[in-house]
Formats: sequence, structure tokens, C-alpha cells
Amino acid sequence: MAAPDVLRRPVWLCFERTFSMLKGFKDFFTRGNVIDLAVAFVIGAAFAALVNGFVSRIITPILNAVGGDNMVNGLGFSIRHGSSEIEARTFVDIGGLINLVIVFFITAAVVYFIFVLPKQKYDELRARIDKNAETAEEEKVSEDVALLREIRDALVGQGSTSPHVPPPSDPIA
Repeated sequence: MAAPDVLRRPVWLCFERTFSMLKGFKDFFTRGNVIDLAVAFVIGAAFAALVNGFVSRIITPILNAVGGDNMVNGLGFSIRHGSSEIEARTFVDIGGLINLVIVFFITAAVVYFIFVLPKQKYDELRARIDKNAETAEEEKVSEDVALLREIRDALVGQGSTSPHVPPPSDPIA
């Protein structure tokens, strides 16, 4: 039985994808985007703390009120009943899960509307500006070509049999 192609290739070819990924990371790191990434991380962490505080101070009390008479546990249930210690250890906190989902969606929405959407609009505007610049450059080239064609047509109209302008005569000869 023949060995699979993977075993026949040199070892370094097996890691070709990994090397290209590392090269991409090196390019990213050397472009200076690491500082932007660090700033975004710090702002994101601060914003996540803000959203978490909002949810825990406003949404959680509402969920606890809906959850029943046990204000400490809130919305949820105990898997085993008995002493308060057993109930506390086996409590399934659905309210906490709902809080986490709400925190996630609020954070995702704010990141989208404050960072992603404006960046998309900026990229679209930049693409339109670049396209307009290319169109203007093409029109400029077209005007130059039209002028050269007019000159050629005028020279042909003066009696020359070809659109080629003869070279100037040598003054020394």
C-alpha cells in the first residue's frame, strides 16, 4: 500500500499554512495596529464594566421581582431541596444567565453602532472618493488623447500622407 501524499511531502510544507499565518501576524504587529488594538481592548473592558453595572443594578432587580419571593436567588430553581446550604449549592440561576445574555447583546449593539457602522460608512465614503479620483484621472487622460488626435488630424489635413510627422532636418548638413 502506498503512503499518503502527506507523508511524502517535506516536513516544512506541512507547516506552510502556519508560517503564512505567523507572517500575517507579524505584518499586523509591525503596521502599528497593536496600539489601536490595545486601546480598543481597554475601552472595551471599561465599557463592558459599565454595561455589567447597568444590568446588575437595573435589570437584575426586575428579574428578581419576576422570579418570586426569594430576592437573593432571583429567577431560577433548586435541583435538590433540603437545607438552605444544599438549595444554595444546587440553585440554577436563570436570572443570572438572562443577565449575561443582556450584557452580551447590549455590548455587541454598542460596539456595532459606535465602532463598526461608522467604520463601514467611512470605508464606503473613501471608496467613493477613490473612484471619483480614478474617474477624473481617466477623463484627464481622455482629454489629452483627444487633443493629440486633433493635432494628428490637423497634420494629416495639411497634406501629409501619413499621420507621422517627419523628423526635423539636420541644420549642419
